[in-house]
Order: sequence, then structure tokens, then C-alpha cells
Amino acid sequence: MITAAVMCMALNIYHEARGEPLVGQIAVVNVVNNRVASPLYPDNICDVVKEAEYWGEHPIRHKCQFSWWCDGKSDEPTDRVAWERSLNLARKAVDGQITDITEGSLYYHATHVEPYWAEHFTQTIQINKHIFYR
Repeated sequence: MITAAVMCMALNIYHEARGEPLVGQIAVVNVVNNRVASPLYPDNICDVVKEAEYWGEHPIRHKCQFSWWCDGKSDEPTDRVAWERSLNLARKAVDGQITDITEGSLYYHATHVEPYWAEHFTQTIQINKHIFYR
């Protein structure tokens, strides 16, 4: 059985970091867990992952904390190997078995973009194609 928390975390790992090395996937997990622990964000994994501006029940395109949640594409995993890896890591994350390697990061972005907000935070680490901030 897969709990809602494991499913939400696994989907986030899969869509945000399946092409990253394990350390990059762990860092994405860290951001979700750091947000759950922060008073600035919802207090559970699914609400953190699905945080967005909504029109009725539907997230508004480009108004999500994690872009895959509101990109208009199917969220169904298609790469079986990457999905199994995401599920296994998500189970460990939900069980509290993952150490924070991001120094408390709450934010990240891909290296190919330059978001306006990045200059307002302290960069903690760059892993492959993601830069992390607190």
C-alpha cells in the first residue's frame, strides 16, 4: 500500500528530479521536508507539493510551487525504473531516513532559468542542474 504522503513525495521526485543523480533527488526531498517543517508552508507533504493558486479545483498554469503540478501534462509516470526509484526514496523520506544535505533550503530552481526571487535568498548548494537556497 502506498500512503498519500509517499505518493505525493514520489511524484514530486519523479517529475522534478528523475534525471538527476540520487544526491539531487535527495535535495528535492529535503526542500519538501524543510517546507513541511517551516511555518511559511503547509504542514504536510501533499499540501506542500500541491501548493498553487487554484481556479476552482484546478491549479492555474505557472502558479505552482512545483511546475509539474500545473503544467497541463499528465502526471502519470511513464518511466517504470525512475518511478520505482522515486517510490523507494519517497518511502525513506516519509519514514524520516533522509538527512538534509541542503542546509535548510526551502527553494530551488533549474540552472537554465534565473528567477527574480533568487537574489533575495542565500544559495546553499548546487547539484547538477538545480540550485538550492534558504
